[in-house]
Amino acid sequence: MPVLRRLVRALHPVRVQIQELGAVLAASWRRSLQLRVVVSTLALSSAVVLVLGLVLQSEIAERLLQAKLEGALSQAEAGRIVLEADLAGVDPDREGAQDTLTNALARLTNSDAGDPGSPNAGEFRAALTTGAGNGPEVSAGPIDDVTREQRVTVADGGLSRQYTTVGGVPTLVIGQPVGTAGRELQFYLLFPLEAERMTLNLVQSTLIVGGLVLMVLLAAIASLVTRQVVRPVRQAADVAERFAGGNLDERMPVRGEDEVARLAESYNEMAAGLAAQIKQLEEFGALQRRFTSDVSHELRTPLTTVRMAADVLYASRDELLPALRRSSELLVTELDRFESLLADLLEISRLDAGVAELGAERVDLAGVVDRAVDAVRGVAADSGTELVLSLPSGEYVDADPRRVERIVRNLVANAVDHGEGRPVEVTLAGDAQAVAVLVRDHGVGLRPGEADLVFNRFWRAEESRARRSGGTGLGLSISVEDARLHGGWLQAWGEPGRGSAFRLTLPRHVGGHVAASPLPLGPPDAESSESRSGATTSVPTPPWGMPIPPSPSAERPDAEQGRLQPAERAIMDTGDDDR
Repeated sequence: MPVLRRLVRALHPVRVQIQELGAVLAASWRRSLQLRVVVSTLALSSAVVLVLGLVLQSEIAERLLQAKLEGALSQAEAGRIVLEADLAGVDPDREGAQDTLTNALARLTNSDAGDPGSPNAGEFRAALTTGAGNGPEVSAGPIDDVTREQRVTVADGGLSRQYTTVGGVPTLVIGQPVGTAGRELQFYLLFPLEAERMTLNLVQSTLIVGGLVLMVLLAAIASLVTRQVVRPVRQAADVAERFAGGNLDERMPVRGEDEVARLAESYNEMAAGLAAQIKQLEEFGALQRRFTSDVSHELRTPLTTVRMAADVLYASRDELLPALRRSSELLVTELDRFESLLADLLEISRLDAGVAELGAERVDLAGVVDRAVDAVRGVAADSGTELVLSLPSGEYVDADPRRVERIVRNLVANAVDHGEGRPVEVTLAGDAQAVAVLVRDHGVGLRPGEADLVFNRFWRAEESRARRSGGTGLGLSISVEDARLHGGWLQAWGEPGRGSAFRLTLPRHVGGHVAASPLPLGPPDAESSESRSGATTSVPTPPWGMPIPPSPSAERPDAEQGRLQPAERAIMDTGDDDR
């Protein structure tokens, strides 16, 4: 066992290198069209060359053996005629027959037994025997190299041909009976096939070398042909990547009049059209943002004048008639809302223009959340809503306290508006990478599909719901943009009758990546409740282009892992809003 462990440790680097090589090859196979075409061509060509080589080798071997057999049969027949003429008056059973048979074989071997125009099988050895059937056996030549089965066939008077191996050399043996003055003799000719074997080996080596050369040539041809097709595709991909990266002047070179040239022309026309549309949209967006900003600024001056007049009327409302007194109160209330709307519009225009700045500093998030909750305590007290806080100190983050406070204030005010007087829970928790704030209410909740809409601008769940905080409809839209500006997440969950939850997750440091939130978004039993009711919950999640890897089981309850994670998806709208 120690030897085995040492061997495993010694082979570990080799195994790692093999795995790395396999990964490199797999990546090359996935990324290179040229490699796949060349390898596929070689594989198919190898199969074709292999089949063709086997067919050619089989055909050549068959032709060689057929020619050898025809020549052997011709020589065997000619030898039989010569022997019958020499042995016509010889009795194999008389004394001295052994020498006679030997001399006859010698004359047969040294003479040309065939006709000048007849096929010739080449070198051979001859053997004669009387057999052991009707007396003592008299033999001459290498009779021991003939098989017993063939001797039985010839003894019965038939012509026999058989392929065998003699001394490691493949041999063709032709046997037939020869008549004499006494009993018949068994006549055998042994033709070695060594020359044919060498010919087949030469053919086989020639086919192998020719096949390898052909494979190399096919690989080179496939590579060159594929390169002519792949190179324009690669150039098109590079141009498309640079175009997608913002270089709208990138175009494909047009050469010739073939299909690739037509593709380049079509792509250039498409790129020109897209560039024109993008430029038009940019101009329209800039004009829209400028219009919103200008209108918001221009409304400041008349709004200030109206505010001063309204404050004068409101200060002397006790001296006015009851109808006028109510009008002054409504005027001040709507002016407050109008001012909030103008401020939100200005903030939205800055966020849309991309000029919003993140004044990040090191802060204890518990203090920021506490200040945000204090700002809405009056509204919560008027509605009879209890605020339940769990804000452990010491959770420091690099963040813009003004923006984070605005996010939490919007979330708490939203929860108070829709909590129907039930307690609102504000929870803070953190881990090594992120800190999260969860605002949970137990009010009307969200219907299926509404979790996708709560961040849309000016969207409301139900127009009939009374609002206590006087929201502008832009609060959650600004909040989600503030979260994106931090590189964090703002997510929503809700079920009818069970309330809703909004979770803000921020990275510990500026530029940090949020992979999972320290707090679960929904309640632990949300999955079982959803499966009973058949409802589905969609959860808009973090900034564009930030995928959500599966969070560890220690960070989320099992129910949330099974239900919320698959439903989370990136917000694709330019902005979102509160309920």
